[in-house]
Amino acid sequence: MNIEWTKLPFGYFKTDYNVRCFYRNGKWGEIEVSSSEYLPLHMAATVLHYGQAAFEGMKVFMGKDGQARAFRWDENWKRINNSADGILMPEIPKELFHDALKQVVDLNRQYIPPYGTGASLYVRPLLIGMGAQVGVKPANEYCFLIFVTPVGPYFKEGFKPVRVQIVRDFDRAAPLGTGCYKVGGNYAASLRASERAHEEGFSTVIFLDAKEKKYIDEAGPANFFGIKDNKYITPDSHSILPSITNMSLRQIAEDLGLKVERRHVPVEELGTFVEAGACGTAAVISPIGEILDRDNDTHYILCKDGKAGPICTKMYNRLVDIQHGDYPDKYGWTEIL
Repeated sequence: MNIEWTKLPFGYFKTDYNVRCFYRNGKWGEIEVSSSEYLPLHMAATVLHYGQAAFEGMKVFMGKDGQARAFRWDENWKRINNSADGILMPEIPKELFHDALKQVVDLNRQYIPPYGTGASLYVRPLLIGMGAQVGVKPANEYCFLIFVTPVGPYFKEGFKPVRVQIVRDFDRAAPLGTGCYKVGGNYAASLRASERAHEEGFSTVIFLDAKEKKYIDEAGPANFFGIKDNKYITPDSHSILPSITNMSLRQIAEDLGLKVERRHVPVEELGTFVEAGACGTAAVISPIGEILDRDNDTHYILCKDGKAGPICTKMYNRLVDIQHGDYPDKYGWTEIL
């Protein structure tokens, strides 16, 4: 196997095995190991018609000590079950989730990128409705699957400031909809705005709240945060996905002496931040260098020298060091697999 670890994109790379478990007759079966990249699906499966699909994104990191560490997997387990509850799918037992994670990582251990390459093993748990329905109702059969793939940085810029744009002509999620769940429909709803932004030279978009168009909501596939007056400020909204990375950064911000605020963030406040970023499992932190409000051509410049700000840099380094075992994990966020 000859992989150029430092040149990996954030994309799909075939590995040897995935693990699967099926829910039938009201109970979960045994974990199955598969080398197939495909799933047999009934043409009337609810995942295809009514969007019964929830997924997670998590990472495993190789430390300089040769140990592979999973980061906060229990929070991913909680979140996929919250998503499952939101769209009426069965709960995945914690032991099943953990056993499946350990098995799939162990089976594909050779694909964990070496320490120091800037790459990691991306882990994708998936829960979908397999049972056939024509009426709009939940399935009676489900599949829980985990596959893994080695990945590089989510944004090609890596840990460098990116350009983003504010959009008002698209909404990612309704105020009382599925925005707080990690389900496929939210991402489908974001595609048109995101692809347009890419075509216009931007890395991602900032969606505003769907009801009033006054407040910052999601930053494309990530959470938004801003820094000012020694504060870490991040939006609070029912239509925002509760990011495990954001949760971790809030704790790290407090450890670094910042005050944390979760609240509505008006668009006009963007001009007062000294730093800002988009955070999530895939990107960790992507510092935001420029924000364009495409409706009124207002530019918010947050990085005048083209470099990430000092607070974003400290938070990024602290989080990455914990993930790799280079900094004391006093909160028990990592588990050696």
